[in-house]
Amino acid sequence: MHKFRASSLSEIMTTPKNKGDVLSVGAKTAIEKLAKQMVYGYDEEISSKAMEKGILVEDHSIALYNEVFFTNHKKNTVRLDNEWITGECDIHAPGKIIDIKSSWSLATFPATSAAGMDKGYEWQGRAYMWLWDVDEFEIAYCLVNTPEDLIGYEQQDLHFVDHITPELRVTRVHYTRDKTLEEKIKQRVDDARRYFDQMVKQISDEHTI
Repeated sequence: MHKFRASSLSEIMTTPKNKGDVLSVGAKTAIEKLAKQMVYGYDEEISSKAMEKGILVEDHSIALYNEVFFTNHKKNTVRLDNEWITGECDIHAPGKIIDIKSSWSLATFPATSAAGMDKGYEWQGRAYMWLWDVDEFEIAYCLVNTPEDLIGYEQQDLHFVDHITPELRVTRVHYTRDKTLEEKIKQRVDDARRYFDQMVKQISDEHTI
């Protein structure tokens, strides 16, 4: 049975426009892509400069968080799963999950919690709360220097930010666990699996001579 990654859960959780539909058009498109990967045996790796920065500076962002909030959090390396989903959170702290998001630049950094609210990240966090059985999820947007070779021709003073007070370079967004939404995830994953199996069969059938 296919288990959906916490980081991609939002793709299937979007609400269909038509009341009679079980899955949205976007959800079906994402599932069709997974079915194609399954049949043809490949895994597409998506990359961007912002994603590269996130990987390269993750330790710096965790260090910034620890400096600001007087904590000593370490990067989590454990992946958990249940019958429906799988995920590897950034930080498992007592009673909560913290997900570190390293902003691309000063221009993209959300300066307020409201600006940092994101449905995709919220569904990811709800998956983590479920998997780790905790009641709180926190997105921590961190602003640290961008590696120079990634900046290119962009405005450099938007990427070198160490001169800014550390407290101004971490914005947190908080969510509380809701078990009714976990039941919704279960149902949507079950629906997505049925469509996934349907698409795998359709691709195979259409290429059978």
